[in-house]
Amino acid sequence: MLTALAFGFALVAYWKDPGLPWIGAKTGLSLIWFILPRLIPALILTGMLQVVIPQEAVARYFGHGSGLTAILMASVAGVLTPGGPMVSVPLLVVLANSGMALGLGMQRIIAWEAPFMGWRFVTIRVVSSLAFPLIAGWLVKLYYHE
Repeated sequence: MLTALAFGFALVAYWKDPGLPWIGAKTGLSLIWFILPRLIPALILTGMLQVVIPQEAVARYFGHGSGLTAILMASVAGVLTPGGPMVSVPLLVVLANSGMALGLGMQRIIAWEAPFMGWRFVTIRVVSSLAFPLIAGWLVKLYYHE
């Protein structure tokens, strides 16, 4: 799907100006130097977490019926974990495969922005919407009957 979208937008860019697809590809590929140094250790870390943390512990503390305490713990962990979505997404895949409830994954994604937006932005966002990750996680738990 992403490949089709990339080719589709490359065609649109070419239609606008034949030089634009090359500029777009070059710009996109330059992100590799930003992403790879974060993604590779994140993937290794998530693999290590999967073999070190027992699935039973994840299911007990963060699984179905884990309650608001789990949402609060995951919210704090989300704010403290560096790396943004490059760390969060592989980590969430491992935790979901180990029994984590979907509501906790939702609120964890919301808390990734500190490494990218800076702590000033995060402080303003957290102060102005402190309850949103808790509410989002709770709503997902309700919706999926977790």
